[in-house]
Amino acid sequence: MKKTLLLAALATVLATQAFAAEKLTVAATPVPHAEILELIKPKLTEEGIDLQIKVFTDYVQPNLQVEQKQLDANYFQTKPYLDSFNESRGTHLVIVKGVHVEPFGGYSRKYKSLKDLPDGATIAIPNEASNSGRALQLLQHAGLLTLKDPANIQATPKDLASNPHNFQFKQLEAAMLPRVLDQVDLALINTNYALEAKLNPNKDALVLENKDSPYVNYLVARPDNQNSDAIKKLADALTSPEVKAFIEKKYSGAVVPAF
Repeated sequence: MKKTLLLAALATVLATQAFAAEKLTVAATPVPHAEILELIKPKLTEEGIDLQIKVFTDYVQPNLQVEQKQLDANYFQTKPYLDSFNESRGTHLVIVKGVHVEPFGGYSRKYKSLKDLPDGATIAIPNEASNSGRALQLLQHAGLLTLKDPANIQATPKDLASNPHNFQFKQLEAAMLPRVLDQVDLALINTNYALEAKLNPNKDALVLENKDSPYVNYLVARPDNQNSDAIKKLADALTSPEVKAFIEKKYSGAVVPAF
């Protein structure tokens, strides 16, 4: 009888804890964002947060669904991208906390060095402003071209002041860039997509942002929930010593903690 009562009491406690857990639904791209969220899921469970991770392979739906309150937050983007998205889409998403930097790089199946790129080479870059500007700034830093405004983070090929090698630019969705590596001479690829394509930024990139890149990847939410206890617990977990050690060990410099 005592054993039965004890088991019943334990079941009641567990049921109460499960009922009390607050559901928090967060969008992320697969690598490294969803992997990092999976790491902290047990810690959040202990704190009464039922973390639900929704994986996306694009940069648009995660923002739209947070804005529409279908999701609570997302973790995949930089501030320049978020600012551009809010401006173009009329959304109102806000930064919660910075987590990591993914140094942006240029990759090629045909050439081993930027010096080998021929005049007239075809270069694929992302087709939305914040990432196209990032790509062009990286090429400018490498001395391959110049922008009319060197600091323009939303530059497009129309904003070039000089293109001495007559490079031809192909603008594509960021997620598509690894798939066209065999069709172009160089592709500028966001690191999350490079990692998914089994590219190693430190070994395979012909050009790579340094670790001082300002393009931090942020946890993003809405004005109505950015200060909620659940979001605060998520932000704290994402910037914990455990996450820092995980990033440094697993990604070997392809992803760099920003805290």
